[in-house]
Amino acid sequence: MKKLLLCLFAAVFMLNLSACSGTKVTRVSPDEVVDLSGNWNDTDSQEVSKEMISEVLTYAWYADFMTSRGKKPTVIVGSVLNKTEEHIATETFVKDLERSLINTGKVVFVASKDQRDEIRAEREDQAVNAKASTIKQTGQETGADFMLKGQINSIFDTGSGAEVKYYQVELEMIDMESNEKVWMGQKKIKKVVAKRRYKA
Repeated sequence: MKKLLLCLFAAVFMLNLSACSGTKVTRVSPDEVVDLSGNWNDTDSQEVSKEMISEVLTYAWYADFMTSRGKKPTVIVGSVLNKTEEHIATETFVKDLERSLINTGKVVFVASKDQRDEIRAEREDQAVNAKASTIKQTGQETGADFMLKGQINSIFDTGSGAEVKYYQVELEMIDMESNEKVWMGQKKIKKVVAKRRYKA
């Protein structure tokens, strides 16, 4: 009987303990700004990509290409390097850049290197296994006219119960044939993170 009571007491104690230390999850809209640490986050990625892509298409290189070639330029997004001290999912930022570019409707967009490798492997498989009428031919890919690439830098400063986080995003549009840089853009983000002080 004592063992049964001890077991019941232990079970109730563990339930209460887990209830007190449980995690509360609140669902919010993906568009809502949530900035807990001051680190680079999804809002920074989306805002920077929208603003910089909107800017890049207003410069002379775009109008010059449209005038001389009579068609939309074909663009690919290359690497964006993380030069900061914190972990940044640059792949997400690249996808935001790609989405912003495609959604303008002002450029033709081609697949990334990794995607092209996968598609080429599929074409090779089709050449062996698919019906002749459905095989997609090699050597028919659209080459990019320009590549967009860049980097994210940061400077952090701490003192007096606060931390300043400064991010600088540099993007460049490069002519694939001549290697000329036809556009260079910069976006700065500065955050002041106040540290909470808890009284004993």
